[in-house]
Amino acid sequence: MYAMKSITDLQIIDSVLKGNTNDYAMLITRYKHKGFTLLNRLLRNREDAEEVLQDAFLKAFNALPYFRKDSKFSTWFYRIVYNAGISFIAKNKKMITWDNESIENVEIADFESLPGFSKPETGNVALYKVLDMLPVRNGVILILFYVDGLSVPEIAGVTGLTEQNVKVILHRSRHILKKMIMGNKLLKEVFYA
Repeated sequence: MYAMKSITDLQIIDSVLKGNTNDYAMLITRYKHKGFTLLNRLLRNREDAEEVLQDAFLKAFNALPYFRKDSKFSTWFYRIVYNAGISFIAKNKKMITWDNESIENVEIADFESLPGFSKPETGNVALYKVLDMLPVRNGVILILFYVDGLSVPEIAGVTGLTEQNVKVILHRSRHILKKMIMGNKLLKEVFYA
């Protein structure tokens, strides 16, 4: 048997479509953390993020026969996750502020008490703490680009923004992140954790 990392997403999808539905668990294992990180950042509630992620995996499973294999599964799946999160917000009439959130006078003291904060399973905890404090859209775009490794065109496809908007948000988000890290003297914690 092949190691899970050596099996491509397309090989897993082909196997699932041939009737080996248990193989879908490999895709869940591969994308659950990244999908959760995106949803938790978007919804700012751990329980809601877990619930919406389960729904997104079910939607993706049911839509697998319609997946065009000329694109990356990860981008297609993130689009489903993102849309599921936006639908959840609309359905529950949750208010999400994209542009009006301020990072002025942000004090980084008790991260765990912040709404929506979640400790990452792996990686740099201090960096995730700072990302959790960013305005929602900025954090989502940074996570998709730096954590999940999506390209600007892929992020545009996931979020429905134009590529130019994604570039602008990335540029602004980097400056906000730098200001927060430098202003709160977190350089050592973020980059040398």
